[in-house]
Amino acid sequence: MSTDFEDHCWKDIVSSDVLDLYSRYRREVFVGPSPALLAIDLYELAYEGGPRPVYEIWKQYPSSCGEHAWRAIEPTKRLFAAARAAGIPVFYSTMDVRSNSRPSGLNATKRQSPREDGGAYRIRPEFGPEPEDIVITKQRASAFFGTPLQAHLTQLGVRSVIVCGESTSGCVRASAVDAYSYGFHVALAEECCFDRSVLSHKVNLFDLHHKYADVLHIDEVEAHLRGKRVQTAS
Repeated sequence: MSTDFEDHCWKDIVSSDVLDLYSRYRREVFVGPSPALLAIDLYELAYEGGPRPVYEIWKQYPSSCGEHAWRAIEPTKRLFAAARAAGIPVFYSTMDVRSNSRPSGLNATKRQSPREDGGAYRIRPEFGPEPEDIVITKQRASAFFGTPLQAHLTQLGVRSVIVCGESTSGCVRASAVDAYSYGFHVALAEECCFDRSVLSHKVNLFDLHHKYADVLHIDEVEAHLRGKRVQTAS
C-alpha cells in the first residue's frame, strides 16, 4: 500500500479543495492477483527526435514524446526485468499499419493517418519482445478494442494488469479504462507512463487513480513482483 494516496506527480497541480472533493476515493492501492504486464505502444515513433523538449521537435516529429519518453526508459526497463523475473505474462500493443486491414479513408482520430512504416511502430530494443510474449496490433486507442487481448488474458488466468507506456492521456488511458470495464484490476506504473504533455500526463493519472486504476510507483510494483517471485519459488 502506498504511504500516501496522493503522493504522486500531480501534487503540484491539484489544489487542496479538489483533493477534498475526491477524498472519498481514498482506498488501499495494490497490484492485483494473477497479474500480467501490458506495455502500451512502446514503439520507435514515440522516441523520434531524441531526449529533447517536445516543443523543440514536434513540428518534425509530431508523434514524439521527446524527453518524457526517454526519461521513462530506465524505470520501464526495471519494470520489465521485475515482470520477467516473476514469470508473469507480458503483452505489448502496437499500431496495425497494414493497408489491407484498414478501410480506405477511415481514420481512428482527427489526427493525420498513421504512417505506413513498419519501422516506426517497432518496439524499442530496450523492451524487445521475447519469444513467449504476445504482441497485439490495434487500430484504435485501446489495446482491447477489436483485438484478442481479453481472450488471451482470460485463457491465461490473468486477473490484473500492470500498465505502462504511452500516451497517458490517449492509448494508456483507453486501455486502462477498458481493462477496468472487463473486470481486471488495473495498476499503472507512474514512472513508466508518459505523454507529450506533462499537464495531460498528470491530470489523466490523477483521474485514473481516483476512478479506474491504482497508480503505483515503480518501487512499489517491483516490491510486489519480488514477493511474487519468492512465492513462486517456494
